[in-house]
Amino acid sequence: MPRRRRIVVAFGGNALIRKGQEGTQWEQVENAGETARMLLPLARDGHDLVLVHGNGPQVGNILIQVEEAVNKVPPLSLDVCVAASEGSIAYMLELALVNAFRRERLRRQVVALITEVIVDQDDPGFRRPTKPIGPFYTRFRADDLIHKQGWNMVEDAGRGWRKVVPSPRPLEVVQLPILRQAIEAGHLVIAGGGGGIPVYRGEDGALKGVEAVIDKDYTASLIATGVDADLLVILTGVDQVSLNFGAADETRVRRMTVSEARARLDEGQFPEGSMGPKVRAGVEFVERSGHEVLITSAARLAQAVLGRAGTRIVPDGRARGRGPVRARGRERAAVRGRARTARRAAAPAERADPGPAGRTLQLGGRAEGDEEP
Repeated sequence: MPRRRRIVVAFGGNALIRKGQEGTQWEQVENAGETARMLLPLARDGHDLVLVHGNGPQVGNILIQVEEAVNKVPPLSLDVCVAASEGSIAYMLELALVNAFRRERLRRQVVALITEVIVDQDDPGFRRPTKPIGPFYTRFRADDLIHKQGWNMVEDAGRGWRKVVPSPRPLEVVQLPILRQAIEAGHLVIAGGGGGIPVYRGEDGALKGVEAVIDKDYTASLIATGVDADLLVILTGVDQVSLNFGAADETRVRRMTVSEARARLDEGQFPEGSMGPKVRAGVEFVERSGHEVLITSAARLAQAVLGRAGTRIVPDGRARGRGPVRARGRERAAVRGRARTARRAAAPAERADPGPAGRTLQLGGRAEGDEEP
């Protein structure tokens, strides 16, 4: 049996709403069952598992429901919509996993955590919101929402106008202590869904929700560091990362050091709308933990964890073929402590309200990602 490891697995919301599907509840339940079957080999081998799912299609649908009902029921803010999607997706995954474990006679519990994630009020993303979400509007309706609601709107590829919101980087997972306890108890944990519910800490120390979305790959990286994971797995639509993707000289990559991955990011090999955040989130985890990141497809997950597929990002200087090495807890704590100290030192004394004023932007096209809200 393979050595027991602590693994964080991140996957997009399109794992439950596939291309060409309507996104009905029943389709999502069925797809959740397929996701559970994909994870069974890791559960059978006794690995500690944390799942971090996306929510792009689901929160987009919720926002359409909110807009259609705006004259009948009070609308919901984006942070509440993110929470609603986090809860509903976690329910479908939890149900599928519980049933799969029962059929396999695996004595494991599944725990889902509604997760708040702290962001910086002064994150550059708040100054220039760029993440399109929700339904498409006519120009007339967009102008009305800009003036009455203070929304930021963009014209998206000639399809209409959409709301754009900030996408700040995650700094801290509020529920991390209970998340660690659940893992130590042997439970499979679902957390950080949709990147988590974005909150910020006010001057009085209270947490307050904010209209933003967080990239789930960055949150997965943060969670993996916080729970001392041995491996961060980021699932995507391809079996391996490629250089010159889609070109005649496309080259698949089995292994990259952190320095090689950063150099490829600087070269623009990995666009921000698709592979860029995955590679960057992976690099940050490797640098913080000294462990490895695996990027692969859901279909190849079991083989990739065994080293037979996928792309691995590894620390500089690690010999080829060498497996992950567990760092000493004391050393890891010291690294995290230094990181917290650096963040506090860099934090400004005064913070502005994160809500930007309404304005319009033009989108000149975007790279295709693995999900869109």
